[in-house]
Amino acid sequence: MNSTKKQARSAGLLYFLLGIIAPVGLMVVPGKLIVRGDATATADRIRASESLLRIGVASELVSQVICVFLVLALYRLLKPVNKFHARQLVVLGALVSVPIMFVNVLNEIAALILTSGVDFLSVFDKRQLDGLAFLFIRLHEEGITVASVFWGLWLFPFGMLVIRSGFIPRVFGIVMLIAGVAYLVSAFTSILLPEHAHRVGQVAMLLEMGEVPIIFWLLIWGAKEQPSK
Repeated sequence: MNSTKKQARSAGLLYFLLGIIAPVGLMVVPGKLIVRGDATATADRIRASESLLRIGVASELVSQVICVFLVLALYRLLKPVNKFHARQLVVLGALVSVPIMFVNVLNEIAALILTSGVDFLSVFDKRQLDGLAFLFIRLHEEGITVASVFWGLWLFPFGMLVIRSGFIPRVFGIVMLIAGVAYLVSAFTSILLPEHAHRVGQVAMLLEMGEVPIIFWLLIWGAKEQPSK
């Protein structure tokens, strides 16, 4: 197996792991703990399922570490196609979004502390603690929105590299560009027109799935022996 195929396989495996681990902290855990518009119910769920939120935190941290190595693997794979776009891929895919996500996890840790019943928080009553915990959970959601701007932006150099690569089907690059637009539209709708965020987000989520085909293509193409020319 030549060097390009090994690099593709490595990138595909990392991308696959990211696709499995990241949704746990970003979607599954919040879906089980957050009660929209109800700080008390949300805080009570966190108290009852503290380990679940900790799993979510761990999921986000691990996924961001994987993201760094994924971006480096893609850089090695696609650098020969266009160095400028490959550098953009690294900057937008890791150097900006990953620090945002690491810092953003502190909001969930703050919610855990506020619902833990530690002595130094006894100066606050339960209602106040519930409200503060819910505030930090909401800040975590907004932090994800900020990071998603860069999740969209990195797909533009990535998609262009795929289109120009010659060894990855061009259609994958095209659907990735569409996914990048979807991320941006969803993020800015959430910021500028929050009353429409849910409806736009549902459509955007379908378009964001344009990232998925490249994951499986890299895994299959990277693992499959190709006849040498």
